[in-house]
Amino acid sequence: MRKKSLLEKAWMIALSCISLPSVTIFEPAMAWEPPSEVSQQEIMKISKDLLAKPDIKIKKSEDIFRIRVLEMDWDIGVMIYEPEDQSKIPAGPDGKRVGIFLLHGGGGDYRVMEPFALMLAGKFGYKVASMTYPGRLYLLDPSRNWPGDTINPDGSVRIPIWKKDEVITKEQYEVVEDRSKRERYGTLITAKAKEGTAFFYRMAAWPVAFEEGMKDICRRYLPVGEFSIYVTGHSTGGPYAFYLTQRVSNVAGVVGMESDPFGYINPRMVGQVWDTWDRVRIRTWRDIARYAGPEALGKEGPDALNHLPRLMEDVFEVWKRGTKEPLFKCEDIIQFNGEKPLRESAMVTAKRLNLGPQETEALVKRYLGYVHELSEPGVKPVPPLYLGIAKVSRDHPIETYHKTVLPMIAAMKPAPKARVIQFQAGVHSYYLPEKDLPLGIAPAVAGAWNDAIMAGYFSK
Repeated sequence: MRKKSLLEKAWMIALSCISLPSVTIFEPAMAWEPPSEVSQQEIMKISKDLLAKPDIKIKKSEDIFRIRVLEMDWDIGVMIYEPEDQSKIPAGPDGKRVGIFLLHGGGGDYRVMEPFALMLAGKFGYKVASMTYPGRLYLLDPSRNWPGDTINPDGSVRIPIWKKDEVITKEQYEVVEDRSKRERYGTLITAKAKEGTAFFYRMAAWPVAFEEGMKDICRRYLPVGEFSIYVTGHSTGGPYAFYLTQRVSNVAGVVGMESDPFGYINPRMVGQVWDTWDRVRIRTWRDIARYAGPEALGKEGPDALNHLPRLMEDVFEVWKRGTKEPLFKCEDIIQFNGEKPLRESAMVTAKRLNLGPQETEALVKRYLGYVHELSEPGVKPVPPLYLGIAKVSRDHPIETYHKTVLPMIAAMKPAPKARVIQFQAGVHSYYLPEKDLPLGIAPAVAGAWNDAIMAGYFSK
C-alpha cells in the first residue's frame, strides 16, 4: 500500500479541523389518522360542545323531478339543506366546497334523517342532498305522511309510488307470507307482483332508476368543479352509497355510520342472501322487534328478558308512532348480493324493451355491477372509506369488521384506504336519543366526519 505523502497528511489534518454546517433532514409529516374508538365520555362532550355551537342560518327545499329511465317515467325526491349565505359552505383541503349525499335506511324516507341533515348544514355549513329511495315518498300528500297501516282491512298493502299519477292497485299483486327467514325476521309479509302488470315491470326496472336518480341529484345540486361529495347511507342505503362512489367523478369518499358495505360483502356479515326480485317486503312490528331484542340484550344483558312484556309493549308503541313512514322495502336484492334475482329482473326488462343479445348482456352486466366494486380498466377506483359503528349494533359488530369487512375491502384491486371507528355508545339507529345524548351519538358522528374531511383523510 502506498504511503501518504506529508502534503496529503497535512490536508487530512486540516480537513478534520473544519466544522461543517449541520444539515437538518425533514421527514414528511405523518398522514392524519382517525381514532379507532370514541369513548362515551368523549361522545357526551362532543355532543354538548356541538349543540352549544351557534347555528348557521339554513334553508331547506324539496325537489320532485321526473326522469326517463328504461322507457318509464320515475319521480325522484330530494331535500336540500344549505346555508342561506352560500359563502358559509366550507371548502375542504382540495379547495372544493363540501357536499354530503345522504341516504336513509331500509324503512323510511328523508324525514328519518332530517335532524342529522339539519345538524350537518346548521353546525358545519355543509350542503346536504338527502335523497328518498324511488317509490318511498307519499306523493299524494304534501306532508308525505302515509295513511293508515301497512296492511289494510281490505287485503291491500302499501306499495311504492314510483310515479305520482300511477298508483299500483291490489289486482296487480298477491300477498304472500314467507317463513323461510323466520329466525331473523319472523314471518315476512310480501306483495308478489303478477306477471305482465305495471307493478311487475316496475319491480324489474327500479334498480336503474335508483342509480340514475342519484347521479342526477349530484349533477343538479353538487356539481363537478364546485363540490367534493362525501356519500353516506344508513344501513340499507350503504351499498347504494358505495356503488355511487365509482359512478360520480367528484365523489371523494364514503363517510359511513352503521352503513352496510357492497352487497357481496353483506352475506358474509349476516349470513344471508336475497333470492327474489318481484316482491315488496311489507314492514310490520317485527321489524322493530328484531332490533329491540339485541339492543336490550346489549344494554342490559340477559336480565332484559325479565321484563319482556314491557319490551313488547314498547315495540308496539314505536310501531304505532311510525306508521306515517313508508315501511316497505324492495332494495334487499342489492343489499344482500342478489345476483340471481338481479339477472332475472334485467332479463325481464330486456324482454320488455325488445333488446338484442348484446344489449341484453350489457344490461345484465349493469345490474350485476350494483353489488360489487367495478375493476375494469379506466373505471374510477373506490375512494377512501371512513366507517363508523355503534356500541350496540346487531348487524355491525366490530369483530365482523376486523375478520370479514376490512379484509374483503383490502382484497379490492386497487384497495381503497379504509378505517373503522367504534363509538362506545349508541345503537343501529344512531340518531335516537339516549341518556345525556338528546340526539344520540349523531353529533359525535358528524364531528368525526368533519375532522376526517378537514384533516385531508380523503385527499389522494
